[in-house]
Amino acid sequence: MMLDNALKLIKELTEHNYKAYLVGGFVRDYLLGRESQDIDVCTNATPKEIKEVFPDGFLPTDDYGSVVVNKYGIRFEITTFRKEFNYENHRKPIEIEYIDDLYQDLLRRDFTINAICIDEDGQIIDFLGGRDDLERKLIRTVGDADERFEQDALRILRAIRFATVLDFQLDTEVVEAVRKHRVLLKELSYHRKKEELDKMFVSGYAPRGIDMLLEYHLDKYLDLENLSKVENTDSLIGIWSVLNVEEYYPFSNNEKEMMKDIRKVMTLNNYDPMTLYRYGLYVNSVAGEMKGLDKKKITESYNSLVIQRRQDLDISSEDIIDCMKKEPGEYISDIYEDIEKEVLYHRLPNEKEKLLSYIRKNYASND
Repeated sequence: MMLDNALKLIKELTEHNYKAYLVGGFVRDYLLGRESQDIDVCTNATPKEIKEVFPDGFLPTDDYGSVVVNKYGIRFEITTFRKEFNYENHRKPIEIEYIDDLYQDLLRRDFTINAICIDEDGQIIDFLGGRDDLERKLIRTVGDADERFEQDALRILRAIRFATVLDFQLDTEVVEAVRKHRVLLKELSYHRKKEELDKMFVSGYAPRGIDMLLEYHLDKYLDLENLSKVENTDSLIGIWSVLNVEEYYPFSNNEKEMMKDIRKVMTLNNYDPMTLYRYGLYVNSVAGEMKGLDKKKITESYNSLVIQRRQDLDISSEDIIDCMKKEPGEYISDIYEDIEKEVLYHRLPNEKEKLLSYIRKNYASND
């Protein structure tokens, strides 16, 4: 069990006379009966001391004085108790001070539901009322919401994300602070914004998250002008296709091509053989879902295609060259496109002799 292994790890620290606690998302999700991936640990051991206990630990790239330890098949991020001062660009603290006080460390955290701890004996430590907020399904900041969002503007998006993913409500003070400080979202990197939005969009409550972004007019500050046009989809790539923000947000070349194709087929007939053949089942299914079409019918239409790729044709490039008695050239591609269309619309059987006969009749005589 994940908790048992996590307790083993913090006992390794306490056996070296350090204080150590599980904290953050893992504890929150454990209390909610949800699965977690990574586990955060807080301790009074310094990064150097943590590495003495776990020699294989390493410092992550965006170093906040944390040490990452991979153990029991789990990624642990172990962070020294600290105070933070003077945040830069409403995002990162310029100065930190290591301390020896769990309570003071928890006061720097974002939301009460992320400030609940578990000690080495598996006992819950909750100084800030996080369990009550879990019971009330409430997102509430640790301390003053204005101050928290001014320090780190990403917390604005995290508040919306947690409310979305957990199906919680935002505390009144949080709502007011979101409205007041939403302009700070402009200063965040698109990479960080996309990370939060991705988690929101893949959750089972994505429409609710989108509604909140629109309700608090965050779309303007996130450069998501098409957000109100997103509907009928739980597909992440489908949502980003509608948003059409590749100019700002980071995507792989493959993702960009797929989003471009989805936008194309939004204007086409997603049951049409040629559209299905050219753009594939996935792209047509995503577009069809957003248009309110029957995905099952789209799948059936795709599965009933005579051919699903060029290699399925009962003819090769060499066959075409031999038939035409010409050197290879662009004409091969033109002929392929023609016979693909004829076969897909059942005007020409996918049989080698019939295909060659069609080529001789329509192309060879044109030499």
